Amino acid sequence: MYRRNLLGASLAAVGGFALSGACSGAALPNGSAPTVDALPLDTPSLPNSALPTGSCDCHVHIFDAERYPFAVERSYTPGRAVVSDLLGFEGRLGIERVVVVQPSVYGIDNAALVAALKELGTYRARGVAVIDPGVTTEAELRTLHDHGVRGVRLNLEVKGQRDHAVALAQLQRAAQTVAPLGWSIQIYADVDVAAAMAPTIAKLPVPVILDHFAGVRVARQPEQQDAFETVLQLVKEGNVYVKLSAPYRASRQTPDFADIGPFAQQLIRTRPDRMLWASDWPHTGSASHRDGDLSRVEPFRKEDAGRALNNVLAWAETSSVRRQILVDNPARLYGFAATAS
Repeated sequence: MYRRNLLGASLAAVGGFALSGACSGAALPNGSAPTVDALPLDTPSLPNSALPTGSCDCHVHIFDAERYPFAVERSYTPGRAVVSDLLGFEGRLGIERVVVVQPSVYGIDNAALVAALKELGTYRARGVAVIDPGVTTEAELRTLHDHGVRGVRLNLEVKGQRDHAVALAQLQRAAQTVAPLGWSIQIYADVDVAAAMAPTIAKLPVPVILDHFAGVRVARQPEQQDAFETVLQLVKEGNVYVKLSAPYRASRQTPDFADIGPFAQQLIRTRPDRMLWASDWPHTGSASHRDGDLSRVEPFRKEDAGRALNNVLAWAETSSVRRQILVDNPARLYGFAATAS
């Protein structure tokens, strides 16, 4: 059964939650909060057809500096994007479920993430946290789990982490920490970094998710072709999921990013049961364009997530594969309730 189910609802605000040892601070270095309400958010195009019941957007962020200050140690200051904005965005697309991912600006203070999960409820939302395995206690992990967190994120791209030994150590430690909870590990890194870690990833006791087309950079092909082939084999073996998300991070061919299509199609044909779709809402900027001025509020990108979703629907080719990508795969990975087909 297919339908367009709007998420929009009036939800009460809730209190926050923070891990002990969390790195939080004022939104700006001088302790003041940025003025961000005036920055507009995008309005996506409508999908070409109604989406399957239970469709999931597997990568969105919440930014609410007024209630939950950003970490002092961060690389940028984003605008405001809160749950009510998210509901309007997903409602227009016809998306019923979301995975809220901890952004780098909050460090390991997951208060804003947990507050968003409380507002959204566990029927429609799951979370991906950022933790420090050396600081976060077992009780705190259990509390995160109870609120709907089902994974942790390693953001190697923002940190510019290209030392493979360090990245591998972080990955293995994260796996040991989250395996007892049945969580996954989400990695944001270039495809060559992911390929270098492939032998370790293949042996991990937890699923691994590669962000944003597995870190492909079309402009760096064919030099990354061997790395892509390695990751493709890793996906074929079944331990790795890939988010077909944020094509603007992989390609510069706006507005349709056609050159990422062949990579997406190879991934889908290799393991359609390991593909996920995500909008990357509200589309934060790129680290390569940041100058270190945290007093300046960085505007969100003007990206059309509906147009990007239509590309994924076309690449999927059949209704059964579209349902796998939008419903079945995220339900299995993040523990959503099954839906009728």
